[in-house]
Formats: sequence, C-alpha cells, structure tokens
Amino acid sequence: MTETPRATGAPRTPSTLVTGAAGNLGREIVDALHARGVRVRCLDRNPAGARPGVESVVGDLTDPGVLRSALAGIDAVLLMWPMLTAAPAHAMLAQLSAESPTGSEAPRVVYLSSSAVDDGRDRQTDPIVQVHADMEALLSDAGLRPVVLRSETLASNVRGWAEQLRAGDVVAGPDIARTAVVDERDVADAAVTALLSDGAQVGRGPHVLTGPEVLGRADQVAQLGTALGRRLRFEAVPAERARARMLADGRPEALVAALIAASLHRPESGRVTDCVERLVGRAARTFAQWAADHAAEFD
Repeated sequence: MTETPRATGAPRTPSTLVTGAAGNLGREIVDALHARGVRVRCLDRNPAGARPGVESVVGDLTDPGVLRSALAGIDAVLLMWPMLTAAPAHAMLAQLSAESPTGSEAPRVVYLSSSAVDDGRDRQTDPIVQVHADMEALLSDAGLRPVVLRSETLASNVRGWAEQLRAGDVVAGPDIARTAVVDERDVADAAVTALLSDGAQVGRGPHVLTGPEVLGRADQVAQLGTALGRRLRFEAVPAERARARMLADGRPEALVAALIAASLHRPESGRVTDCVERLVGRAARTFAQWAADHAAEFD
C-alpha cells in the first residue's frame, strides 16, 4: 500500500505593523512592503486614508487596547516614536516584549532613529536626538534586540517649502547644519530589508543611513531650483523669528522649542556611509534625483 503524502500547505505570509504610517516615510514603507507581498497593518492617530490590501488600526501607541489589537498576529514592527519624551513608552515595550497568548515569540522590532545620536555623549545635542537615544536604550533594556536604523535628514522634509515656492523664489527658514541628506525611499527600502531579513543577516546596527552628498539648506534649494527650472534662493531666518513664525502657524510649543534647539545646537556632519547600498543592494539616490522626481509637487 502506497502512503499518500500529507499536504504541507503554502508558506505563511509575513505580517508587519507600521507605526506612523501616514507620514512621508511611513507611506513609502507601507507601499514597499505591500509590493513585496507582505501583509501590512498600519497604526496611526491620523490615518491618511484606506489603501487597498492594507489593514488599518486608528489610535495611539500608548493605548494598551489599541496596541494589543494592532499587534495581534504580527511578525515584525517598524517603530517610529512620535513623542518628545520616551517616558510613555514603558507600557508599549512591555506589550512588545511579551509572548502572545499562543506562545509565539515577540515580534521583530526595527526602530527608526536619528543619525545625530552620539553614543559617546551622556546627553544629546537637542530634545529630538535625546528621545531617540532614550528609545534605543529602552528597547535594548526590554530585551527586544531591535534593529536600529539611524536616518540622516530626509529629503522629503523640503515638502514644507511648497507653499513658499508657489508664492515666490525665496525659501526662508532656520538654517541647519550640513548633512548627507537621504531619500526617504532609500530609508524605506532599508527598513523593508531589516523587517524581512533574518536578524543574523542584517545585524542590530546601528545602521547609519545617508545620502551620497553633504548638503546645506542653500544647496538643497539650489538643486530643487534646477529641477524646477527656476533660480531659487535660501534666506536664513534668525531663531527667534523662526520660533514666532512656527508658533503663529499653530505648531505645538514643545515641538517648536525642539526644532529651534536642533537648528542651533546640532553639529554639522560630513559623514557619508554605504549602509543604504549594503542593505538595499544599490547606491543611495542623490538629492538632485529626489528633486527631479518630485518637481511636480512644487508647481
């Protein structure tokens, strides 16, 4: 008598939770995961709208009920921490590090941090970098062994200039230190690699993700102008005037204080890494390419 082979079934589709999914970077990560056939669930307080094939959970990371629902059946978590203090993260970390009721392992965590974190400093240069350093430490202390991606300044930040450029050829704002600005699509692709690869293949990092060229605000404005076919100019605004303008625009006072501190105290970085190429398998995009690809957004 010949024994009938038992059906093994299809491999289980991996599932990933993306926090901050409505932001510029979050949207890129969701799209990249979805394109890879991953089951994607988004967690955001202000969802950008339903997308076909993508699950959505609306709520706050610090709400235990919301987080419990968002984590059900999840293999990996892309964590972007949205607050200026790490204090509310303790309850979240307890849930992330706990085994599920079925005994499965805690999900793999990829944390998006800042390239400005300096491991040699007791206190970081500004509140935004400090909270990233604090979150890295808390994740490690919780036993989650996160993969840490430290991103340089995102190219997509210049979308904040769109309104000014529709009104004229001058971009005015606080100046910041020169850095190797990185395309958010490259950060998203690196995050997908970290989420889907075996931990031994990628390593915990920190992986410092940069673009290929160190740029200041004036450089970015000039390259964006080339993409638009316009002669644009950057005008540095003193810190106090920039603070008053941001407050008048309705930004929270604590966020404004943190942004001004970053513009004043974060040092210039001439560092250019090959981390994007090592994780993604191709060279990092230039800011000029980003500007050309997104020129229509500034019309």
